[in-house]
Amino acid sequence: MDRRNFLVAAAATATATAVLSRPGVAVSAQSETSVATPAAKGPLLKAVKYSMVGVKGTLAEKFAAVKGAGFVGIDMDARVPDKNEVVEAAKSTGLKVHGVVDYDHWSQPLSSPSAEVRAKGLAALEESLHDAKLYGGDTVLLVPAMVNKSISYEDAYKRSQIEIRKAIPLAKELGIKILFENVWNNFLLSPVECARYIDEFDSPLIGSYFDVGNIVNYGWPEHWIRTLGHRIGKIDIKEFSRTKANSQGKGAGFGVEIGDGDCDWPAVLTALKDVGFSGWATAEVGGGGEDRLKEISTRMDKIFSTWNA
Repeated sequence: MDRRNFLVAAAATATATAVLSRPGVAVSAQSETSVATPAAKGPLLKAVKYSMVGVKGTLAEKFAAVKGAGFVGIDMDARVPDKNEVVEAAKSTGLKVHGVVDYDHWSQPLSSPSAEVRAKGLAALEESLHDAKLYGGDTVLLVPAMVNKSISYEDAYKRSQIEIRKAIPLAKELGIKILFENVWNNFLLSPVECARYIDEFDSPLIGSYFDVGNIVNYGWPEHWIRTLGHRIGKIDIKEFSRTKANSQGKGAGFGVEIGDGDCDWPAVLTALKDVGFSGWATAEVGGGGEDRLKEISTRMDKIFSTWNA
């Protein structure tokens, strides 16, 4: 995409945003790039990130503690010394490793101006895809790009798409989806743009790993969910307090327990139902030992209580 076409596309996104703001206008819920399969009132499967597990011991002991706390899955967000130990721990405990979080997307961004850094980032994505397959998962969570003073929005957009497209053949071979997480990376700042970015790959293996709490500082999760719709493959669960963010600094907004912040969980669940979502809902909050994991599980049960209502 050259600069002229990029600017034309950006203008089209702005126009689409204006159109979507009109009453009665919505993004189509049907596309060949569909990720989530509509399934009314399907289950929400509770999981945690591996880095949240503060239980000491072997991987099998950690996995057993997670399952004992009421979770049915785990998302591996760190490399481990022995990858086969993950496979054995999942087998012995029955805890499902449903995916992998790309290991180096922050340190080796695919939007970097350095070809060497981008190559390392692509290698990390490929490693993550292989690990997801080995562990029995079906997704890799990826932060696709970052924008900062030295990386322009336009360059981040183009570079990241070029690099990610290189990984799609491997993702297809392994049967693993690449899902983009919405984070504070100064990139894909509206749901309309995010949907367009995903659709431009024209692949059923590309979608959204929607983080509910990450949106609250500058938007409403339920709005994003309705726009992203079928593109959402999995969701991350965390909370955010606008009050804390306004009084103590933006990052402080995450310093609140699930259910005690400004996420409108009934509205979020309604939106998820309306777009046909079901599947993995993974906590991404401060973890700890068995008691802390049980507390997180209980809090998730509470906010999910209206799912089958």
